[in-house]
Amino acid sequence: MKITVLIERLALGAFVGCFIVSLIEVLIAFQSGPQNVVFSGYDVINAFFGSIVIGWAFSLSGLIYDKEDLSLPLQVMFQMGIGFIVLFSVAIYLGWLPLTFGIGVIIEWIIIAIIFASVSWLGFYIYYYLEAREINQKLQ
Repeated sequence: MKITVLIERLALGAFVGCFIVSLIEVLIAFQSGPQNVVFSGYDVINAFFGSIVIGWAFSLSGLIYDKEDLSLPLQVMFQMGIGFIVLFSVAIYLGWLPLTFGIGVIIEWIIIAIIFASVSWLGFYIYYYLEAREINQKLQ
């Protein structure tokens, strides 16, 4: 693997991770009322570094798509498995996943995480599909 590919993956993962966490924080503020939400410096720092680690996990595990002898569903399961293991580990460590509030909140949190991951994956899939189609049209 080239070092430039690794750097690109790390940068993209950090960007997407930070974007998604920032979006979630804004949605929380809108839902609760911006005047009712207070994020401490500690929360912001944890969100920043936690989102970068999670973004790296999803981005670097995406290198599995370069392995063409594996089927797409297996590649997706591998990437999402690695990404979700890191996501849930970081979320538990940083207290984002409220384990003390009962199973309902945990299930809701997991469903929201799956929706965000699925929408992100689908967006990247469509983007790269259209890029490949454009390249193939230029080659013909």
